Amino acid sequence: MMRTGTKFFIAITLIFSIAPLLRAADAQWPVKLGNLKAKSANIGTSNLVVKVGASGARPLDIESGLVGRSTQTYADDGGLESTMTLLTYKDSSGAYEAYSVLRAQPTDSSAPGTVLVKGNRVLVVGRMSDRNEKSIEDWLQSISDGVASPPIAGYLPDNGKQPLSERYALGPVAFKAAARTVAKIDADLIADEAGFESHAEAILAKFKSAKDEATLLLIEYPTPQLAELHLRHLQRALADAKLTTSSIERKGSLLSIVLAPTSPEYAEKLRGGVNYETQVTWNEASQTATDPPILSTVAKIFIATGVFMVVTVVIGIAFGGVRIITKRLFPGKVFDRKDQIEVLQLGLSGKPIDPSDLY
Repeated sequence: MMRTGTKFFIAITLIFSIAPLLRAADAQWPVKLGNLKAKSANIGTSNLVVKVGASGARPLDIESGLVGRSTQTYADDGGLESTMTLLTYKDSSGAYEAYSVLRAQPTDSSAPGTVLVKGNRVLVVGRMSDRNEKSIEDWLQSISDGVASPPIAGYLPDNGKQPLSERYALGPVAFKAAARTVAKIDADLIADEAGFESHAEAILAKFKSAKDEATLLLIEYPTPQLAELHLRHLQRALADAKLTTSSIERKGSLLSIVLAPTSPEYAEKLRGGVNYETQVTWNEASQTATDPPILSTVAKIFIATGVFMVVTVVIGIAFGGVRIITKRLFPGKVFDRKDQIEVLQLGLSGKPIDPSDLY
């Protein structure tokens, strides 16, 4: 029995370990995408090349959960070529982390023309015309896991956000790189106290408005309790990093940190523009407590008292009536039988008392 249980546990572990790799290999490059045709003759039947092992992999790829990579070249009717690279990740959060980096940075010697993300898939396109955009997006959506991007991606305000400055981080690797690139600070101390091991998610972006500028950092935690705990740790980290002009506040499970603002007023303006609202879920049935009118309460008291009195009278009449009728029909047989009637006598007179004389 023990051996059977051990084998079952090992089998389940292996299934969960290779599941991401199987998902990475389940997609196929199509022969045509819009007016683009694949240059490889057997592209319609060849699976994606799965990334094997982690040796030599970049730390960001490991943190994001990269499990598959494949490249294909397409050509349009005029012979203009477009190289596409499809990246597959364990989940949509890892894919969005990579997407936020790739859309602003080149993957090799030349910057990508377009970077798309759908669920757990990221597609880097060298050249993409408007004519083929919908076909490419539809194909990418069809091979993704269909999971939406992390909700925190929609929390940043749009007003004043600098193009391509938005960075999403699941862990310290992406977070430190984003802080150096966007906020121009060494965020090692902040990364150590941010609580990524507690499944925290972070997003930051650069904002400018006239003469004001700042970097807004948002960190979301699974629970408000974790957010409150890391709030205190991050306050010390900001002080140790000598970022004394930065401010931090908590709202529900979200921490908002304005890094190096040019003015406190602009910091409050940025924080006020965050698209985040707390929600409380109540699973038990509830009702609204209201005080009834005093006249209604008095009337109900009188009615209840009257009903109680009527019931009492009816029960009394019924009890007495049954007793009287029984004594009339069966005298001395049910009630007041001589052998059951006893009277305590003191014996003060010589004549004993007959109990039947009393009834």
